[in-house]
Amino acid sequence: MAVVLAASGCNLLEYSPNQAYVPAAERHLTAQNLRRLQQQPLSPTDTLRFVFIGDSQRFYDEADDFVASVNEQQDIDFVMLAGDISDFGLVREMRWMHRRLQRLRVPYLTVIGNHDQVGNGRNAYQTVFGPLNYSFVRGGTKFICVDTNGREYGFQGRVPDVSWLTQQLADTAGAQRSVVVCHVPPTDADFDPQLVQPYARTVRSSPQLVLHLAGHTHRYTAGQPFRDGITYLTTYNFEKGRYHIVSVWGRRQFRLETVQYASQN
Repeated sequence: MAVVLAASGCNLLEYSPNQAYVPAAERHLTAQNLRRLQQQPLSPTDTLRFVFIGDSQRFYDEADDFVASVNEQQDIDFVMLAGDISDFGLVREMRWMHRRLQRLRVPYLTVIGNHDQVGNGRNAYQTVFGPLNYSFVRGGTKFICVDTNGREYGFQGRVPDVSWLTQQLADTAGAQRSVVVCHVPPTDADFDPQLVQPYARTVRSSPQLVLHLAGHTHRYTAGQPFRDGITYLTTYNFEKGRYHIVSVWGRRQFRLETVQYASQN
């Protein structure tokens, strides 16, 4: 009887921490959430408001508090999570976090973090979420989501894909402004050092770029490290109990609001 039960319930068992079984409903979440986003009405104004936060990792209780707080906000279009959804790149971690974030009243989108690439994590992320590099246009704003985890590729000069980023920034169809989103900022030691300057030149080449957004640091920073007029911003992780609401409008206008939803650690 025990053998029959094990066989009939094989999808409930884990044979390896790198097992990649994912139910159909929890696959390709990026595409699923983009479809949800397309079905939502746009704001009648020129202003687009979205929540920006990073590094959920193992902070499951904090994720519940985060969801409750975001659901209280008005006029939020979507949530952007700046990578490190998981701690060890495991499918089960990504699914555990998704089951909390799917309670949001708005869609959520992600970029891949360095922790999401541990072990078999890169494949797991692509199964659960989708492409490592992708873009979409919403409310006149083009969001360009790019894998910048150079250390996870051995600093081989391939990641981030600067050529792809250049093409995306040059393609302005349907957008008056653009925002680049990644996990590792180009000022961090985990960013491929040989690509820092080519990446920064590409980013500054776009006359309609509003902001460069990243996670990884687990804290809020904002500045213009390349002294080129481009604002680079990093955001809090879930443990900090804070997130940003980013508003963009006009040609390159933006505003940041900080929301504290739990005691700061």
